[in-house]
Amino acid sequence: MKILIAGFDWDSGNWPKCGKHSVTKAEIEGFFKASPAVMPDPYPDEPRMRAIGKTMTGRYLFLVFMFRLINGQTFIRPISARYMHQREVDHYEKTRA
Repeated sequence: MKILIAGFDWDSGNWPKCGKHSVTKAEIEGFFKASPAVMPDPYPDEPRMRAIGKTMTGRYLFLVFMFRLINGQTFIRPISARYMHQREVDHYEKTRA
């Protein structure tokens, strides 16, 4: 199923959680152009998703996000983002081979 995304939902609640790991907004937004692997996140309180893959500059990223409906349009709301640890990168690359 393909979802038409209108943009990203950033505010003072989610940006500090993403930015504290030195991941930029541009990296996160561009990350989705690189077709990351997306799967459900087992968070019990709201429907969240996980995405793993490479940024446009080749760095490996782990991202938790949710879809948010605003004025009838779907936005991606990043919850947290960080660069993957080497063990995670190795596992990711092994599963892709």
